[in-house]
Amino acid sequence: MIRAVTTTAHSSTSRPPARGTTPSPAVRARGLRKTFGDLVAIDDLDLTVRPGEVVAFLGPNGAGKSTTIDILCGLKRRSSGYVRVLGIDPAHADEAWRARVGVVRQSWRDHERWRVGDLLHHLSQYYSAYSSSEAGWDPDELLRVVGLSSVAAKRIRTLSGGQRRRLDVAIGLVGNPDILFLDEPTTGFDTEARNEFHALIHALVARKTLTIVLTTHDLREAEELASHVIVLAEGMVRFQGTVEEFGQRVQVKDRISYTDRGELHVLETPPDATVPTLKTLVNTAGESLENLEVRRATLEQLYLRITNETAHARRAAS
Repeated sequence: MIRAVTTTAHSSTSRPPARGTTPSPAVRARGLRKTFGDLVAIDDLDLTVRPGEVVAFLGPNGAGKSTTIDILCGLKRRSSGYVRVLGIDPAHADEAWRARVGVVRQSWRDHERWRVGDLLHHLSQYYSAYSSSEAGWDPDELLRVVGLSSVAAKRIRTLSGGQRRRLDVAIGLVGNPDILFLDEPTTGFDTEARNEFHALIHALVARKTLTIVLTTHDLREAEELASHVIVLAEGMVRFQGTVEEFGQRVQVKDRISYTDRGELHVLETPPDATVPTLKTLVNTAGESLENLEVRRATLEQLYLRITNETAHARRAAS
C-alpha cells in the first residue's frame, strides 16, 4: 500500500525571506545525535547538502535515515548537535520556514474523501499566507506537472498507487518549497510506477533550483536520481560525495571489453578514467575496433564495499 505525505506548515502571520536569499549550504549538520532511551539512533553525524543537489541517503534498516530526515524537517527533536536547514534551526523554525520545506513521508493521515483538485486548491490557499507572490504554485498547473489533470475531479480513494504518490509529491510541492524531503518515495511501486516517478523527479529538478533529499533502500533508484549519495551505517556517515567520488573511494573499476582485428581485449579502469580510455581506443584502433562494451561499476557494488569496510572496522575494534 502506498503511503504518502505529511505537510509541515501551520498557522502564523510571518512571511518567508525573499527568494534568492537562501544561504549556502541548504543543509548543514555537525555532531548531530539522537537517542531513544539507551538506543543511539544517530551518533555524531556530520553532513552537508548544497542548493540544487539531489542527495540520496543509503543504508540498511536502523541506519538512521528516516530519523535524520525527521530531524531536518523539524518533525523530531535532536538530542544534541548543530543543524541548519535553509539557514534556520528546524527545532525553532517558524511557519515562514515551514512553507519553504516540502515533505513526503512513508506514512500520513489519509485525505481519501477529498477530490484531488479541491485538496490542492485548499492547500494552495493555506500556503499563500506564507509565500511571496512569486513562490506559490498554481494548483491546476501543479496537477499538470505531476500528471494528474485528468483525475482532478476524482476522490483520492479512487487513485492508483502511482497516482497517489504523485499526489503526495504535489502536496509537498504546493507551497513551491526550496527543499523537498522524500522518505522511501517508491516503496511498494511496480516497475512502471517507479519509472514514472523517476521521470517526475527529473522534470521537477529541470524546472527550478530545487534541493531534494531522499532516503531509499533501492540502490538503482539512488543511481538514477541522485547527484550525490550519503551512506549511513549505525547512525554515522560512512561516505558523502558524488557517485563518481564514491567509486574512487572504494576503488571499484569499470570493465571495458572489445575486439581488435579478431582478438578479444578486456580492460579495467577507475570510473573517472573510463571516458579518456574509450577516446584513446577509438583514436588508436579506428575501424578495427569492434564489439565495444562498457560495464560501469554499479552503486550496489560500491555500497557493499563501504558497508563491508564498516563491518570489518567494527570487528577489529571489538
